[in-house]
Amino acid sequence: MNPISIRLLNQQLAAQQFRTPEDVVRYMGAMQAQEYRMMRWAVGMRTSRPSHKAFKKAFDTGRILRLHLMRGTWQLVSADDYWPMIDLLSPKAIAVTKGWMSSNNISIPETEYMQVRDILAQTASDLGSVTKDDFVRAMAEKNLHMGDHRLSYHIRMAEMLGTLCSGDLLPMKATYALTANKVQRKDKVDRDEALMNLTRKYFQSRQPATLEDFTWWSGLNISDCRKGIALLGDTIHLERWKGREFYMTDDCRTRGFRRGKFLLIPPYDEYLISYKSRDIVLPPDYKHRAHNNSGIFQPIIAYDGTICGNWAPFKEDCQVSFFEDRFNAEDVGETWQSFWSFLNS
Repeated sequence: MNPISIRLLNQQLAAQQFRTPEDVVRYMGAMQAQEYRMMRWAVGMRTSRPSHKAFKKAFDTGRILRLHLMRGTWQLVSADDYWPMIDLLSPKAIAVTKGWMSSNNISIPETEYMQVRDILAQTASDLGSVTKDDFVRAMAEKNLHMGDHRLSYHIRMAEMLGTLCSGDLLPMKATYALTANKVQRKDKVDRDEALMNLTRKYFQSRQPATLEDFTWWSGLNISDCRKGIALLGDTIHLERWKGREFYMTDDCRTRGFRRGKFLLIPPYDEYLISYKSRDIVLPPDYKHRAHNNSGIFQPIIAYDGTICGNWAPFKEDCQVSFFEDRFNAEDVGETWQSFWSFLNS
C-alpha cells in the first residue's frame, strides 16, 4: 500500500473527478474553511477545471455553505448535507464552544442568547446578506452593546443551532444569512443514517485513515465513530501498514496518480487537518513549518504528496521556501500560474 498516492487520489488532489465546487464539497462531506480567502482554492484545486467564479456562484446561491460546525471551527458543507450535519454534529460542537467560553470566563444567560439571536435573525432576514458590522449596528439600535469576542460567540451559537449560515461571498469579510431563507429544511434524517453517511464520506475522501483520525476530524465521541464504521458493514475494511490499522472502502481509488507534481496547498487544508497523525505526508522534523501546537496552519507545498516547503499565497511573485535545497521556485512555476489563473477566473 502506498498511503500517500492513495490519499492524493481520494482527496481529489490528483486525477480530479469533479467539475463543480458543490460536487467537491458534497463528496468531501465538510472542508475546513478557517481562512476565508484560501477556502476557495482548497475547493478549486480539487476540481478538474478550477474557477473562482464557479465557486462564488455556488457559494452565493447556497449550494455551498460556510458555518461553525465540527470542533467549533469553520467548515464548508453542501446544502444537501447541511441539516443532517447540524442535527448530528451541533450538540457536541456547542458543548465544546461552551467549554471554551468557560475557560475564558464568559457566561451568557439564556435570556441574552434569545434576545441576541432574535436580533441576528431579524437583521439577516431584512438585509439578506450581512456582516458582523451590520449586527453591531442593529444591536446598537436596540441599545444593546457588547465586545467583539462576546458577539462572536453569539454568532457562532446561532450558526451551530441552524439559525444563521453564510451569506454572499465578499473578498475579505465573512457574511451571514438567515438559514431559513437559504437552505430548505427537508425531512429529518435518522441519526444512525446521518452518522453512517458522514463516516462514508470521511473514509471515501480521506482514506487510508485510522479510527483516531476520524474521531479527531469529526469531533464526535469515539463510540459514535466506532458505530459509524460498523454501520458501513462490509463496504469498509482494515489494512495494516507499518504497524498501524487503516480503514479503506471497497471502492477506494488506487489508480491515476502520476509522479513529478507539485501542489500549493492552502493553510488549514483537509490534506493535513483531516488526520490526527500527519507524519505519513509531513516529515516530523518539519512539523513546525506546517502547523504549531496552537492549531495555526501554514500554506504548504507538497511534491508527490510529501510536504516539502511553504509558499506565500498573496504575493504577486512566486515566493517559496523549501525544507531542502533540491527544489527551487522555478519548479513550482506551472502550479503557481494555475493558482493565479484560478483567482482571476
